[in-house]
Amino acid sequence: MNGRELNKNIFKYNMLFYYQSTIIYFIVFIIYAVIRGEFVEDSYTLITKDPIIYFFAMIVFISLISLLYNLYVKRHLEISDEGISFIDRFKTKTFTFDQMTYIKISKRVRRKRNRPFRLIRIKLTNRRRSLIIRPYDYENEEELLHKFNELKLRVENK
Repeated sequence: MNGRELNKNIFKYNMLFYYQSTIIYFIVFIIYAVIRGEFVEDSYTLITKDPIIYFFAMIVFISLISLLYNLYVKRHLEISDEGISFIDRFKTKTFTFDQMTYIKISKRVRRKRNRPFRLIRIKLTNRRRSLIIRPYDYENEEELLHKFNELKLRVENK
């Protein structure tokens, strides 16, 4: 290992939403099929004509495909000594600290909008719009926020 690999912090994309939604949709699909087949029709052969079964099956299928796709892509955020990199299986976007003019971390709860999460805005010299990062989209949210607080001090002192 060289010294550059030691100073990298990797934050994986949080897949909890995809897992939970797929499991919940599948459970609702099974419960509906059991109730419809057992208590309403007294037979499982007649429920294949029910369009709601097809609707639930389509939702479960789409949820499963999105889960598998996001597992395949393997998104993660990497913070190194040179800059911040957004990495997935297909591409890598890197923003160096020299390109950053400021980093703004929002408060935990805003009074006007009552937003229970934080946003990190990074203003870059070569982009008109700010780069927005939602820390709750990544695993180890508190560590990521701590790392961005350190980076904020580093960018302000350059």
